[in-house]
Amino acid sequence: MSADNHITWQDFEKIILKVGTITKAVPFDEAKKPSFILSIDLGEKDGIKKSSAQITHHYTCEELIGKQVICVTNFPKKQIGPIMSEVLVTGFYDDNQNVILAVPDKTIQNGAKLA
Repeated sequence: MSADNHITWQDFEKIILKVGTITKAVPFDEAKKPSFILSIDLGEKDGIKKSSAQITHHYTCEELIGKQVICVTNFPKKQIGPIMSEVLVTGFYDDNQNVILAVPDKTIQNGAKLA
């Protein structure tokens, strides 16, 4: 990694990453690429937020319900077709550029912030 790609600790502290539990997942038929619309419970303070996620290769709607995910919660809202995406669900690309979700390895309270 070149020095041009480095960020400061203060830059990193600006990103708010929180854990939430997926409470609803439905196909996003209007999306350009196969996607789901997720409802994610981010705890008492943030409530339930929507997100569009291109994660259809590795997941079904049914298996996403109850799964905890790590979300960026302080991006501006983004209009994606007919929905307003309120958080960014994080993940990693596999060898075929399909997303595998970033998840905590133990259950934790919704809204917990990345330390």
